[in-house]
Amino acid sequence: MYKNLAATLVAACFFLPAVQAQTSTPTPVKATEPIKAGFVYVSPITEAGWTKQHDEGRKAVERALGDQVKTTFVADVPEGTDAERVIRDLASQGHQIIFTPSFGYMEPTLRVAKDFPNVKFESVTGFKTAPNVAASNARYYEGRYLAGIAAGRMTKTNVAGYVAGFPIPEVLQGINAFTLGMRSVNPKATVKVVWLNAWFDPPKEREAAMALFNQDVDVIAFHTGSTAVMAAAQERGKMAVAYHSDMRKIGPDAQIIAVTHQWGDYYTARVKAAMNGTWTSGSVWGGVKDGMIRVGDFGPKVPKKVQDEILAKQKLVGSGKLLPFAGPIIDNEGKPILPAGQTLSDAQILNMNYLVQGVQGRIVR
Repeated sequence: MYKNLAATLVAACFFLPAVQAQTSTPTPVKATEPIKAGFVYVSPITEAGWTKQHDEGRKAVERALGDQVKTTFVADVPEGTDAERVIRDLASQGHQIIFTPSFGYMEPTLRVAKDFPNVKFESVTGFKTAPNVAASNARYYEGRYLAGIAAGRMTKTNVAGYVAGFPIPEVLQGINAFTLGMRSVNPKATVKVVWLNAWFDPPKEREAAMALFNQDVDVIAFHTGSTAVMAAAQERGKMAVAYHSDMRKIGPDAQIIAVTHQWGDYYTARVKAAMNGTWTSGSVWGGVKDGMIRVGDFGPKVPKKVQDEILAKQKLVGSGKLLPFAGPIIDNEGKPILPAGQTLSDAQILNMNYLVQGVQGRIVR
């Protein structure tokens, strides 16, 4: 997850649709030895959520490669000095490739990488690269737009809620795409936002959700790391959009749709590349087209007609025929952002620093 707005504003210079090779000399792993792949997680592994989804990616690597790989993970590692210590320990223990999926791990990863030039590092949601450090992220906003369509079809009050972690571009993209998707089928819809300034704080997440439910919100989305918002929606008899993972076990009646991240194929491909000596550094920003973002896992309240509509539009997003950030776009203070007939570029999306019309609230830093 991103956690630094100033740094993210230059990310557009680094993210490209496909891996771009940098000068380095790949070192293949001996075929007689299993490759050691390490993973560092920013929160505990819970039933669902950000870390759970990355751990599912790790398990996918094990299923795909069997005894050719040995994986290790360390969970609940704070961003900063603790992260650098853990990453360094994994490199010292002989791990040939290390995945660090949290934006605050980017700088610690780069520092360790300088001291271990023969180890491959994968900075997930980071944007800086080095000869032995690759960066990757997903176009979460594509799934958010589709989830907004579901929310727009399902709401009775025309008021949605959004529990947000930090006001950085990745989160703003999600809020704006969700709102644009919702209003594309329900022009009367509005979205109320609560900022937490935390990625993983279940009590605060729950409190924010309950506060929004007390303000006419009947469907809620969130950009945080736990299942607390979904659990709150289940308790209050409201509807919710799951994020990161399918959360129907937590909210069997509440969940209307899930926006899930699929890391297994990417992680497996990168480990294979490290094994056979074809690994190169570069940057990837993948979405529905690349299989990294998916919507589905509909709850029982969602009519089949709505499900079919969203799945059809997901195909359009994947083919590039439906772009979530197409004009006209106006911010929630009435300022024109993009005229009709145009679409935001990747650089404009990555530097997003406003809330669109329909969002109630402001960016709080």
